[in-house]
Amino acid sequence: MSSRQRQRASSRAPRTNAPPRSPAPTGLAAPPNPRRIAAYLSLAVLGAAVAIAGTLVQDALFPGGLLLALAASGGLFLGGRLLTGTQLGALAPAVGWFIAVIVLLSGRPEGDYVFGDEIGLTLFMLGGMAVAVMCATMSRLSNSATDTGRPGA
Repeated sequence: MSSRQRQRASSRAPRTNAPPRSPAPTGLAAPPNPRRIAAYLSLAVLGAAVAIAGTLVQDALFPGGLLLALAASGGLFLGGRLLTGTQLGALAPAVGWFIAVIVLLSGRPEGDYVFGDEIGLTLFMLGGMAVAVMCATMSRLSNSATDTGRPGA
């Protein structure tokens, strides 16, 4: 074996005296990503907007408006989960949605509030929270669920 061949063989061999590498931090230990933070804040604002729109629609077109409002909320929660790939992606719009609904429930000093009747209020609140929990706790999607079907895309 020539010296050049020995040098190539030794460069491919693993180093035994190298210090062990620690794995890259993930989750909450990872350094903050500004794009992800902006995405979560945007999702929370969208959640508040969907809650305001859903509040108005669910009372005006009961019971079809209630179903439309819950479908919009579920679409946003699931879209946030798929967009970010994390449970926090579904919880960020849910937090914005919940805060907006609570603010709308607080009413005015005169006693008026946005919701028209108690059954619509109860179904919108419980239904929205149930949809948020379902989207946040669903299992991870397989790659085939997010695959476009096009190779190389």
